[in-house]
Amino acid sequence: MIEHFWAVVPAGGAGTRLWPLSRQDSPKFLHDLTGSGRTLIQATHDRLAPLVEDRMLVITGQAHRAAVTAQLPELDADAVVAEPSARDSMAAIGLAAALLEVRDPDAVMGSFAADHVITDPEAFHAAAATAVEAARAGWLVTIGIEPTHPATGFGYIRVGDALDDVSGAFAVREFVEKPSAEVAAAYVADGCRWNAGMFVVRPGVLLDLLAEQDPDFAATLRAIAADPSTLAELWSTLPRIAVDHAVAEPAAAAGRVAVVPGTFGWDDIGDFASLEGLLVGDDAVTVLGDAGLVRTIDASGLVVPHGGRTVAVVGLQDVVVVDTGDALLVTTLERAQDVKSIVAALKEDGHGHLT
Repeated sequence: MIEHFWAVVPAGGAGTRLWPLSRQDSPKFLHDLTGSGRTLIQATHDRLAPLVEDRMLVITGQAHRAAVTAQLPELDADAVVAEPSARDSMAAIGLAAALLEVRDPDAVMGSFAADHVITDPEAFHAAAATAVEAARAGWLVTIGIEPTHPATGFGYIRVGDALDDVSGAFAVREFVEKPSAEVAAAYVADGCRWNAGMFVVRPGVLLDLLAEQDPDFAATLRAIAADPSTLAELWSTLPRIAVDHAVAEPAAAAGRVAVVPGTFGWDDIGDFASLEGLLVGDDAVTVLGDAGLVRTIDASGLVVPHGGRTVAVVGLQDVVVVDTGDALLVTTLERAQDVKSIVAALKEDGHGHLT
């Protein structure tokens, strides 16, 4: 346990690339996608509890507050904060920072998404402890993931010189956006880290950095924290912007961001190909759910039988089949990223109830 360390867990997004399993009213963080018996948000709580005990704030949508509270009975009801509407990560994380600035003047907060998978919790705990040390010294700290391949779906962090005052932490030269395959390979060769959106910082430091870019934004967040009854009234006035663009990138350009390298097995389960890679075992076909419902001949890939029906796959390689009863997805691991286009099309043609 780390004194005065608070975990902030943003729990949002619909996970459209995991449709029809993940939907607006039941996003991926509410599902057990690892076969562990714990949903992603429950596993996130389990991973953070040894560091923070009950010092945790979950920021989620109003529609998901009841489900989050039911899945995390360990938390007090006021530890689950409902956003009136989705306004991207800066508003969510900034609100948590403003609340903690009032609640605990000595707080250091760490923002960790509800839907990520980490396979080595002890190594994660060690990286988080180093990040807290750097945050206490005034840095905005991110945990940079060691790349396992030149991924095009993540942003990257250029790592600079080691910090003089914190062993194991380095200055961030810059954040770079999602690259092409060729550029990603160059980033990996150059020692860049994946940007997983993990930030550790003193709440006041984060809000002051935001105030340098957008004084009204920071002032409104602090006003809400001073009088929570104004949340519904003031929330809609906040900009829609990610914390990376609002704070991290300009702060890095000013030499005020540090990175702690993280080597602990990380995945954000961004699509069914990522899920299959996480779950893959000895069998050619990976099954998430009741394996007794699946029959295969000369096939490989991922099958998710959540509709209660038998699913048979014959003679197809690297296939993805997801059956939820009211919807059936059939694609390939190679085209898994394109599932989000189906969700967009369903919304456009009047079938939004399926998304």
